[in-house]
Amino acid sequence: MKIKNLLLIAIAAVMLSACETGKEVPYLQNIDQIPAAALASVSSQAGDFSIRPGDMMQINVSASNADAVAPFNKIQYIPTLGTGMSYNVGDMSTVFYLVDDNGNIDFPVLGKLHVVGMTKHSMEDYIASLIYPKYLNERPNVEARIQNFRVFMTGEFNHPGVVQAANGRLNLIEAISMAGDLTLQGRRDNILLIRTDANGQRTVKRINLTDANFMTMPEFNLQQNDMLYVEPNKYKRRSVWSMPPTYTVGVSMLGTAMSLITFITVLSKK
Repeated sequence: MKIKNLLLIAIAAVMLSACETGKEVPYLQNIDQIPAAALASVSSQAGDFSIRPGDMMQINVSASNADAVAPFNKIQYIPTLGTGMSYNVGDMSTVFYLVDDNGNIDFPVLGKLHVVGMTKHSMEDYIASLIYPKYLNERPNVEARIQNFRVFMTGEFNHPGVVQAANGRLNLIEAISMAGDLTLQGRRDNILLIRTDANGQRTVKRINLTDANFMTMPEFNLQQNDMLYVEPNKYKRRSVWSMPPTYTVGVSMLGTAMSLITFITVLSKK
């Protein structure tokens, strides 16, 4: 009877140890404790990414006189037989600017511009300063947008893969939502953010989604080509544990020996 009770207690202990406590699942558990000013300061930085080699940029120059800024836009403008101009945006390769390995783009009229390492806003100001007042009588409005903004999601996501942002900006919560959220087996307290900067240097940051302070981190606003990795929690790792083959053979031999000893013991008592 005692052996049976001990066996039941052992089984119950194993089942309890395999259960999720529930405290590791919810995000932003202390969100009410985060000052509003801290959240606002981070959100104001959204979208001001640093330009890197390989980025595909869409840059539009506008002013009150559309014809005057037309040569500074990467579109095909064709004179017609009548008055006015005919504009053709062409294919994707003629509209976008590729940042080459040296960090340059080939800009109409201005030639090669070294833009790697600049933020989106600083590049816009830089291009505007090259155009005005040398070529125009008014300062143009320059608007830039990255076209290949993507983040790689791997590990314990419901839909791991690549997520893309058409508007060139993405934060951590948005990216996780686009990947279908984390699985229940994913660690929410230790997400790895792997980032490569404009100089090719990689950094790794650990993020705890259960602590709302991550929303005040600079890394909350993602950069192009960031990688997020979610490792399995201890319950998932336990479920995929398997005994090494040498141990399996040993246990099998031990079981056979125990059976043989039991059989011999029973026979000796007869």
